[in-house]
Amino acid sequence: MASVARRLGVAPSTLRTWDRRYGLGPSRHTDGRHRRYGSSDIGRLELMQRALLRGASTAEAARYALEQMPKSTPDQPLPSSPDSGESAVVLPGDQDGPSRLARRLSTAALAMDVGAVQRMLAETIAEAGVLAGWEGVIDPVLSALGARWRGVSAGAEVEYLLAECVFAALVRATPVLAKPRNHRPVLLGCVPDERDSMAMYALAACLAERTLGTQLFGVPLPADVLAVAVRRSAPAAVVLWARRRGVADPRLFARVSRGRQRSRLFACGPGWDPATLPDNVELLDGVASAAERLEYVLVGTSRYN
Repeated sequence: MASVARRLGVAPSTLRTWDRRYGLGPSRHTDGRHRRYGSSDIGRLELMQRALLRGASTAEAARYALEQMPKSTPDQPLPSSPDSGESAVVLPGDQDGPSRLARRLSTAALAMDVGAVQRMLAETIAEAGVLAGWEGVIDPVLSALGARWRGVSAGAEVEYLLAECVFAALVRATPVLAKPRNHRPVLLGCVPDERDSMAMYALAACLAERTLGTQLFGVPLPADVLAVAVRRSAPAAVVLWARRRGVADPRLFARVSRGRQRSRLFACGPGWDPATLPDNVELLDGVASAAERLEYVLVGTSRYN
């Protein structure tokens, strides 16, 4: 307890009080009598401290910490995220898998520790690869923080900080390929009114890992500009991303498919209504299914099977 108190800058008696009153004590048992603070316990206390620094009362700060990092029974791992809905992917060198990495990344972002966020993103991608890191850690944390702070002035800076760091990490994970396996690139873009293009950066990095070349437009292009880009690039495939319902117009595919050059057309993301898509447009759920399907369509084999 003394070492934890020194790390947090509080008295041991304060930790005992927080444990007794709010249940923010250690959860690990050693010999049946003593308990030890684990990384999750310390993470909750750090969340509580930040809430206190923002002006919350002790009870409010404790409630906030437990809401953001619910405690589990000692013999069970903490859930990864109440809103992520993602299946666990065990990452090399990490016994608790992506849930632990997601908690650490969220804690670092909430602390506005840009160095820690950058290091964790780089380590996650290096150890797990882009796809596992995106599906199991990065996207769930982005979604959770976005839902938590959307429309709230205090805390929105956390979402923006994390988004910038993720953007930079994904760009670094997308090398320029000397000899891509596809002769013509995959054009990745968003529908004109979609502002969340992070998934397309993740997809570009995933395809680069598979030695597949892409042409990415992270900024949503107007329909006429997008049509010109497709005509001049002559891509093997066009993938248009839409996350939000109501922003995806299926008529956009007719605009981009005019001309003599044939390209495979894909709608990607939850913003598309399958019932409205033209017959020549294939729907992809997300980054994982898009990476697998595009590799099969372009080269017929997968290096990951």
